[in-house]
Amino acid sequence: MLYLNTGHIKQMGVDWHKTVQVIQNAVQNLKENHFAQPIKPYLRFKDRTNRIIAMPAYIGGDFEAAGIKWIASFPKNIDKGIQRAHSVTILNDSDTGKPFATFNTAIVSGIRTASVSGLIIQEFEKVRNLTDVKVGIIGFGPIGQLHLSMVTHLLGSKISSVTLYDKKGINQEHIPAEILAKTNIVNSYEEAYQDADIFITCTVAAEGYIDQKPKDGALLLNVSLRDFKPQILDYTKSIIVDDWEEVCRENTDIEVMHRERNLQKEDTYSIVDVVCHEAMNSLRAEQAILFNPMGMAIFDVAIATYYYKLAVETGSGVQLED
Repeated sequence: MLYLNTGHIKQMGVDWHKTVQVIQNAVQNLKENHFAQPIKPYLRFKDRTNRIIAMPAYIGGDFEAAGIKWIASFPKNIDKGIQRAHSVTILNDSDTGKPFATFNTAIVSGIRTASVSGLIIQEFEKVRNLTDVKVGIIGFGPIGQLHLSMVTHLLGSKISSVTLYDKKGINQEHIPAEILAKTNIVNSYEEAYQDADIFITCTVAAEGYIDQKPKDGALLLNVSLRDFKPQILDYTKSIIVDDWEEVCRENTDIEVMHRERNLQKEDTYSIVDVVCHEAMNSLRAEQAILFNPMGMAIFDVAIATYYYKLAVETGSGVQLED
């Protein structure tokens, strides 16, 4: 079994164009039904704001791997100076079931999350003329930092400005050098939201608070899933999810919209609709688009498989013996 940790992944680095392509290939397997993915259970105990999530999946095609991500999300860890998420991912051979890789790191999960966002940005770019793009990000922990890296590399000179807000402050050391001169740090989420062409939530919010009108035609990446109030439906009906059954639960914004505003599955588009059936072409150009990704286990297995192959090629990691 090959063992990989955060240091190994950082040593190999992130090629965002390649990791986005990995997610695109995984979506194609979704479309062709070359996958198995049970609804992930949430383990809760003592403090109900904490959870440990089991995410098993099989993905076929060029991946041919099964696996599971076991990820702990403890939002109050931040107040203790500990990272919020801790994650272990195990890959199994799809023919024999033998485990062949273990990732003892949350960074693979973070790369998956930002790569899914990158794929939606890529699809958005096909239907919208992205020039002088204003990017707003709220929450600048590990996920916010990965999103800034991703959008910087995918859009590059098309970005005119980046606005960052985190109620705990921003460490400028985590801002990529190539985007630093275009980056503004502000004192409220509204300043990052109101004029953003691409707006990304990377917070640990427990319930929605954003109820203002977004910029016309903006892309809203609701990564942290509990930042928007149902009033957002007063301004847009262009709602995308990764998977309705996954995301319409656990008090996400989508579940609250379903409960309070009767939002139904048929009112939304899936990531397969967007990537494989060009669903963004049918969305009104003047309306903002709200993407809500619960996080799909097949994407974790896909990204982990990509890094396993890269590790074998580069000689990274530690080979464990029976």
